[in-house]
Amino acid sequence: MKIAFVGKGGSGKTTLSSLFIRHLAANEAPVVAVDADINQHLGVALGLPEPEAAALPAMGAHLPLIKEYLRGSNQRIVSADTMIKTTPPGEGSRLLRVREENPVYEACARPVMLDDGEIRLMATGSFTESDLGVSCYHSKVGAVELCLNHMVDGVDEYVVVDMTAGSDSFASGLFTRFDMTFLVAEPTRKGVSVYRQYKEYARDFGVALKVVGNKVQGEDDLDFLRAEVGDDLLVTVGHSDWVRAMEKGRPPRFELLEAENRMSLQALQDAADDSYADRDWERYTRQMVHFHLRNAESWGNAKTGADLAAQVDPGFVLTEDLSAVQPA
Repeated sequence: MKIAFVGKGGSGKTTLSSLFIRHLAANEAPVVAVDADINQHLGVALGLPEPEAAALPAMGAHLPLIKEYLRGSNQRIVSADTMIKTTPPGEGSRLLRVREENPVYEACARPVMLDDGEIRLMATGSFTESDLGVSCYHSKVGAVELCLNHMVDGVDEYVVVDMTAGSDSFASGLFTRFDMTFLVAEPTRKGVSVYRQYKEYARDFGVALKVVGNKVQGEDDLDFLRAEVGDDLLVTVGHSDWVRAMEKGRPPRFELLEAENRMSLQALQDAADDSYADRDWERYTRQMVHFHLRNAESWGNAKTGADLAAQVDPGFVLTEDLSAVQPA
């Protein structure tokens, strides 16, 4: 399953996504975790020392390699230089699997040992001073979108993405790349404002959205969230001594996380797993093509000097079954 954690800055989405990743690892699930936030904190939240987290390879820095590998023998793509973040796969394209070894993972992913298993961690790279006035952060997450366009994850496999704060994900088609989106909201008016934006934008694209209430301290907070988000409220998470210790760099073993919070994490996994039955690869591919054509017309054709609409393979539908026919 492809799962996104979103929310306003300071809502706790990175903390919740890191707890969910730890929970999946404890359940022996294969996980690829991606830090796609402008503030790169997921590695530290997963227990990496700050220097090691800062040294994670930036996906954006390896974009030429990513493009060349994913292009494969796709004859509709005249060169890797003409690929943009929305370029869809077609016949001959190489696809990515969660459990495999490939040059993209070799260059961009690093193993992270958790209490109960190992996961792969990838990072877009931080927004640096050299980017100011030159590029926007959406150029950083373009590598993530391209990889997700070519990802054929299966049942009981998880790609978990800690997204950039707010509603910036809607600047591209990235928000449609997920089977389940968990929106982390505090019980405040600001906390639910991003929910309203996501709900409105996502409505026309069939995006599965559930709210995780964070920093909930009592019945009044719970009533507020219920009134504001209704049935979209899936679970709530309250104060955690375990999280406080983690934020100080001294986390106990994950098995000591409070029982009620472990139950909330299991509810997230159950909701994600239940959405697998609704997975529609034809719609997924159609949306991919939709945003590619929009990007091609608005800026892609001018930037690359190519007709990027020609990259679309009209007979191609991304499915899990295509993994057996990737080019060598």
